[in-house]
Amino acid sequence: MGRRAKEGTCVGALVRMAVPVLKAAERQCPRTGPGAKPDIPEWVMAGLIMVVMIKKKKSKAAQFRFLSKRRRDIAQWLGDAAFPSRATYFRRYRRAHKFFRTAIRVQGERAIAEGVTNARDVAVDKSVVAAQGRAWHKKDREAGRRPAGVDCQAAWGYSEHDGWTYGYSFEVVVSATPDATVFPLLASVDVASASEARSFREKVAELPSTTINVSADAGFDANYLGEAVEFDERGRRTGRHFLCPENPRHNHRRKTKPGGADAARARSRALRRQRRAFLKSARGRRIYARRKQTVEPFNQWFKSLFELDHRVWHRRLDNNCTQLLAALFVYQLLVRYNHKQGCKNGRVCWILDSI
Repeated sequence: MGRRAKEGTCVGALVRMAVPVLKAAERQCPRTGPGAKPDIPEWVMAGLIMVVMIKKKKSKAAQFRFLSKRRRDIAQWLGDAAFPSRATYFRRYRRAHKFFRTAIRVQGERAIAEGVTNARDVAVDKSVVAAQGRAWHKKDREAGRRPAGVDCQAAWGYSEHDGWTYGYSFEVVVSATPDATVFPLLASVDVASASEARSFREKVAELPSTTINVSADAGFDANYLGEAVEFDERGRRTGRHFLCPENPRHNHRRKTKPGGADAARARSRALRRQRRAFLKSARGRRIYARRKQTVEPFNQWFKSLFELDHRVWHRRLDNNCTQLLAALFVYQLLVRYNHKQGCKNGRVCWILDSI
């Protein structure tokens, strides 16, 4: 039986565990562009944001006040880099989501190497979270009215679990191998109306090298996604399978002609039939069934852990991108810490409760 955290688990232990990952992420996405480099490295700013995610400080003003009071502790965890001003913290917070997206991938790779999880099978899903304030309905938009309190950067999106929601969405790829800990490996954030098929296409090249089976719901049904997973850029088979139920198409009566676009369409249809046959096989059904036991419950665990059941923490897209991706990074860190304590599961709420 694994060791339990002592009362008042030190945030510093989590920060020190995260620092090598944050530094590795900065090496992979160095700051570019005109002007001098900032006094405070990107990995240090990410460490500050990570601390307030652990403490669940929701507004940026509350976050900065907390960090200001803990400057001495933070200097011990992150070194003696300059502490940001309030304006600098707010500005760097808005753009930190690009860094955290890389950091999530790096920590996922580290978790696989440490044996925390197994990425042979993965599952992808999109989940929506309501925006702060009132919803901006179509009739008000068409009339040119923006009710007070509306987050104008949010959008309407639909999910089977939440129905129609005005807000933002996050898309996550998690490990779904039998008997392996459910672990987020890749993630992105956008408005609720964003196409999950398009956003996942960017993640295909970042899938772990050990991944064989990729499961997704019908919202990801697209020929280009299946072919991106199953073929490399040279058109060679990768050995992977894309398991995704089909959305109905109404072009079955279309006649194909040899050559040109119709030949490419015929090839896509043939590959589609192969994917359909694999999904309907006993092995395919067994692999796909893991999706309902992994990524769908994960979305609810994650939202509950970081109090996202009802709405996001901030207004505007950039702020919520940073918050959601930073929280996912912290979730990864908690699972790794849990594994280090000898607990072979993904139950991490006890760690936050003890801090």
